[in-house]
Amino acid sequence: MFGLFKRPSEAEKLQKKYEKLMKEWHALSTVNRAESDKKYAEAEVIAKQIENLKN
Repeated sequence: MFGLFKRPSEAEKLQKKYEKLMKEWHALSTVNRAESDKKYAEAEVIAKQIENLKN
């Protein structure tokens, strides 16, 4: 109940963004390889930011 009004942390926000980028990457992987590679690179940057927050 107390988690109802809790704001998401920065790591949680980044995790959701990472998951969204990975879904887009997977969808584009069979259609447009160049765009797929861009999405994957963006996702990797987000993953590094998440790792930095955890440390």
